[in-house]
Amino acid sequence: MDETVISKNGVRIRLTTERWTHITEGHCELAGMREEVLDTISYPLMIFAGNQGELIAFREIRDGKFLVVPYREMDQEGFIITAFLPVFPILNQNNACKICHNMLLYNK
Repeated sequence: MDETVISKNGVRIRLTTERWTHITEGHCELAGMREEVLDTISYPLMIFAGNQGELIAFREIRDGKFLVVPYREMDQEGFIITAFLPVFPILNQNNACKICHNMLLYNK
């Protein structure tokens, strides 16, 4: 079933069944975490600019463990690209992102 959430920019972001299947086939540790993925878009801890126009939302799901959800906004609609749980620390001592090396757009 396709679901949508609203991003911090007020854009409707969808997670399709096809995309969820793709995500969980590549990252089986996310099976059963669909709501957490959606919540990362609606209630992120941080959002960074991606390298190809995407936004990258981060949300701490356990002490020091982050869920990362890249997504794209286009006018008033968008979609989730993928999601993953990094196996290494994603922030350096200055809270800069080790994954995308880009500008912090939102910080809770």
